Amino acid sequence: MNNVRRVYVEKKPDFAVQAKDLKHEIQHYLGIGTVTGVRVLIRYDVENISDETFEKACKGVFAEPPVDKLYLEEFPKQEKDYIFSVEYLPGQFDQRADSAEQCIQFIKEDEKPVIQTATTYVIEGTLTDEEFAAVKAHCINPVDSRETGMDKPKTLVTVFDEPEDVKIFDGFKDMQEMDLKELYDSLGLAMTFKDFLHIQNYYKKEEDRDPSMTEIRVLDTYWSDHCRHTTFSTELKNVTFGDGDLREPIENTYKNYLKTHSEIFAGREDKFVCLMDLALLAMRKLKKEGKLADQEESDEINACSIVVPITVDGVEEEWLINFKNETHNHPTEIEPFGGAATCLGGAIRDPLSGRTYVYQAMRVTGAADPTVSVKETLKGKLPQKKLVRGAAKGYSSYGNQIGLATGAVKEIYHPDYVAKRMEIGAVLGAAPRRAVIRETSDPGDIIILLGGRTGRDGCGGATGSSKVHTEESIETCGAEVQKGNPPTERKIQRLFRREEVSKLIKKCNDFGAGGVSVAIGELADGLRVDLDKVPKKYAGLDGTEIAISESQERMAVVVDPKDVAQFLAYAKEENLEAVEVAVVTESPRLVLVWRGKEIVNLSRAFLDTNGAHQETDVEVEIPSMSDTVFAKEDVSDVKKKWLDTLKDLNVCSQKGLVEMFDGSIGAGSVLMPHGGKYQMTETQAMVAKVPVMNGKTDAVSMMSYGFDPYLSSWSPYHGAVYAVTESIAKIVATGGDYSKIRFTFQEYFRRMTEDPKRWSQPFAALLGAYKAQLEYGLPSIGGKDSMSGTFQDIDVPPTLVSFAVDMAKDKDIITPELKQAGNKLVWIRIQKDQYDLPVYAQVMDQYGKFHEDIQKGRIVSAYALDRHGVIAAVSKMAFGNGLGLNLEHHLDPRDAFAPAFGDLVAEVPADQVQNLAVTYTVIGVVTDDAIFTYGNTELKLQDAVDAWTGTLESVFATKSDASSEEKIEEKIFRTSDIHICSHKLAQPTVFIPVFPGTNCEYDSRKAFERAGAKVITKVFKNMDADGIRESVAEFEKAIAQAQMIMFPGGFSAGDEPDGSAKFFATAFQNAKLKEAVEKLLNERDGLALGICNGFQALIKLGLVPYGQIVGQKEDSPTLTYNTIGRHISKMVYTKVVTNKSPWLQEADLGGVYTNPASHGEGRFVANEEWIEKLFANGQVATQYCDPEGNISMDEEWNVNGSYCAIEGITSPDGRVLGKMAHSERRDNSVAINIYGEQDLRIFESGVKYFK
Repeated sequence: MNNVRRVYVEKKPDFAVQAKDLKHEIQHYLGIGTVTGVRVLIRYDVENISDETFEKACKGVFAEPPVDKLYLEEFPKQEKDYIFSVEYLPGQFDQRADSAEQCIQFIKEDEKPVIQTATTYVIEGTLTDEEFAAVKAHCINPVDSRETGMDKPKTLVTVFDEPEDVKIFDGFKDMQEMDLKELYDSLGLAMTFKDFLHIQNYYKKEEDRDPSMTEIRVLDTYWSDHCRHTTFSTELKNVTFGDGDLREPIENTYKNYLKTHSEIFAGREDKFVCLMDLALLAMRKLKKEGKLADQEESDEINACSIVVPITVDGVEEEWLINFKNETHNHPTEIEPFGGAATCLGGAIRDPLSGRTYVYQAMRVTGAADPTVSVKETLKGKLPQKKLVRGAAKGYSSYGNQIGLATGAVKEIYHPDYVAKRMEIGAVLGAAPRRAVIRETSDPGDIIILLGGRTGRDGCGGATGSSKVHTEESIETCGAEVQKGNPPTERKIQRLFRREEVSKLIKKCNDFGAGGVSVAIGELADGLRVDLDKVPKKYAGLDGTEIAISESQERMAVVVDPKDVAQFLAYAKEENLEAVEVAVVTESPRLVLVWRGKEIVNLSRAFLDTNGAHQETDVEVEIPSMSDTVFAKEDVSDVKKKWLDTLKDLNVCSQKGLVEMFDGSIGAGSVLMPHGGKYQMTETQAMVAKVPVMNGKTDAVSMMSYGFDPYLSSWSPYHGAVYAVTESIAKIVATGGDYSKIRFTFQEYFRRMTEDPKRWSQPFAALLGAYKAQLEYGLPSIGGKDSMSGTFQDIDVPPTLVSFAVDMAKDKDIITPELKQAGNKLVWIRIQKDQYDLPVYAQVMDQYGKFHEDIQKGRIVSAYALDRHGVIAAVSKMAFGNGLGLNLEHHLDPRDAFAPAFGDLVAEVPADQVQNLAVTYTVIGVVTDDAIFTYGNTELKLQDAVDAWTGTLESVFATKSDASSEEKIEEKIFRTSDIHICSHKLAQPTVFIPVFPGTNCEYDSRKAFERAGAKVITKVFKNMDADGIRESVAEFEKAIAQAQMIMFPGGFSAGDEPDGSAKFFATAFQNAKLKEAVEKLLNERDGLALGICNGFQALIKLGLVPYGQIVGQKEDSPTLTYNTIGRHISKMVYTKVVTNKSPWLQEADLGGVYTNPASHGEGRFVANEEWIEKLFANGQVATQYCDPEGNISMDEEWNVNGSYCAIEGITSPDGRVLGKMAHSERRDNSVAINIYGEQDLRIFESGVKYFK
């Protein structure tokens, strides 16, 4: 008897966004015009579940009646259809199946469902075999997925074979070199054969035994370039310089470095010249000179960390600011979604392990041209368009789910990134210094593993990213890519943010590269780790896999034995799995025990050798001045050159990409990524308020990046100098004080070989960065290197990205969009010497004066210039507020379009020009005629905007085909019959539930507290049946104490199973919770609010529009996928169109308010009858509109394509309000580059209702 039930779920035609997109891709991207239709069905195979639970799950978990069709066992199809199904490879994390299992346990907590999912594609039309194969190849990435048959399995319960004992390499220590080489070649290791000989020598001389397979794998991981930076630590013996115009400055920098090296390491024979030393020496020198007093001193190296004084509620406190950059180039190249998602996950984990709360991220990526035809794809590679989109989806999905504001997103295009994509995530974290304890691990201390479970995913990730890649190797490295699980990492963030928890942690390490062996192995010199206690995703893993798997979202913490029980209790409160797995020992050895046997027993001293000592020579290639990037070109047709510049891949708008990333969560983003009334001026630095848990602060952090691949390809030395300079300039242009900046660098280069010339690029680049740090007196205090940017015979451009971090006050910040007609435009140029290098003293003098001018109000907007010169910059500044420009006749077009790294352009009120402290040239004036005038050239603003926005629209769309100019008639509902509360009290209480995936609870709590309410926040625990029962009781009690309930935003476990807010909706259908909510509304006259995911919860429960928990019917209004088919994050304008609701009493009827929207499923849909009824009854609360209040179906303003542009609705009496835009995400100095009233005062109205 087959106990497996099968369900197929398909979106109804009006809502089948994914199917429509795929049809478009097949027809236009793959060029198969004979396809007439595409259907996409989600397939669920379900076992271990009762009939009653299955029936409930079909109505609320697998499908939503208003938008989905559900088929049991079979689905209707035509005989001539082309059909195939795709599933994840065994061992890959399937978020959809995992979430479905969790959701069903809310229905019946003691059932243990087993679910597997697949996606079934139905292609209609006529296809040749080759075309069908091309469609399959487009839909299946073999690195993480495979095609699966249509037959239903007999059971889903996998029976894993008992793994065999770990192999011992008999005879290893005495092997002849030839036999040893044969063994080495058979193992596919990342280490060199020289390392392998080093290991043999150790086992022979020190251990006098043969190694286990696990020991070899652990050493390979420990010594991988990823973990131990072996390329960066290779000794550079003989350094020679080629001939050329630029030899002198580069060689002189090297001589200076050698002099500094011998001063700092006088008498130290163990300190040799290597790339690592070159990367760190400027910081060491500046520290010795007392120019790095703010660096946090600690044995733990989790991220760059500085100590900063911050004022909270008028009292000065010491805070730690952490920053870190991380790359995932190799994983993203082979599996874009998972690779980019875990890039951000990994970047977050480093500061998080340092116990700081990560609050802002920046994404800088490198790709080849994504607009080219799929036919140009190299064999063994994914098409660039697919790569850039998949990676953007992965990174944004992770950040949006965990609740991290992405403040800046930039993709850099250069043909050589076809060798291997660049995927960088840089993040900022903060914590009060008092909450972070840094202590040593003492014998007897316990190591607790918390967070995610261990699986086969990510076995060999560290070594994989360190290997050479060819077409063949790409097919075998699927297990090296992990799948992220952001809701779990969010739980760790919540746990570590609690000061009482943070103070129990003596030391912590994240599970980045290398898994248990490295993450726990680095916490103390002596350790005994019990691998049998490590929680596993499934059975059947052997000791080696448990030791090196890099499964995500795990942390190892060192805790005093007396604090263990307390720590485990706190973890349980946050719904986190936590287990004691290791103990610190006296003896300095790493011991791993599996099934009662020691499978690793290595001396710490040997581990710390980092493998055999590697050496190489370097031959520095000198660039020629005749090829310089700084050359000025004659311009015969200014208008054409202007439009071509705006269309350039590295100038054009990336708005469709940027809007995929939530930029507003945390209610701390001082700047939105695009600003001005029309949100069309891109910002150059990200700025965020320091995230204090309670109270107010005016402290902000700033981060920018600098890098140009074309400049670096000509001269890596200049590339690095100007990367540093450009990152400073962007901070200065945003209002920062350059003299307080700290850097972290990202190095990404071709693979090094024994050829001395291959080492030239990183060596020259690091010399340039060394020179810039010393000249500016500003240190880089961290970085990340990735040294495998080679595919066959193609190398990535030499890449050194400089990330600059600064601290400021909110009042210091200026925004880059032009403010007012009549203001002057001035150009501040930096001086260059005969080698086209900056005259550093002059640069610092100008940047210092520029800061002074901003402080005194003389500069109201500014932009840092780059390779594309002044024209690109002033155009972008004009777009935001739709202003015009009149540029001076005397401005030479050869100058106007020439590279201008480090220069600044500023907008200055006309009466302030003569007061400027900086040295400047006036180059134009701001006008209000929406025309760009330059000499006898006239360019309409709209034509410039069209050129700027057109280039990438086919890759990253900003509107869907559904967008139209159709105007919507305004229907304002005014009534005097507003519900009055019969249960008055001085301070109402609001209950905010937190489910896996919720991420707006902090912002929502603050908004209610600011309005004067008392807030109860509780986490729903669902790790086991007892946890669910306990949580139901806790929630019931909390609701009984409250007058309001708020469902906050977030993602119910990644909005899976397909469709949002299913956790909330399923849990609150529980009889006890349903009754508690109905009592709050009906007996105590209470209120309910849901924003974004919370609105989706209210709709699924029926609280809007019905006013009671009745679930959804087939014709119920609902929220579904945005018409554009992706997440959308931008500020939206909404109009208040009813005064019936208590929630809207403090807002102006007919008033326009601007709030951040950030959602993937915010499109309100309902039939005509419902829409008429909602308007007639005053239940439509708010509608999307333009800044002037006009309501339409234009997706520029009605961002998700909602019917009648409806943004929020209420229950019949107005006491329950659901809306999409995040009214809670506001504070002083937040989104200052956005124009319009941001405070809808719904929280104040809610509190006032009870008074």
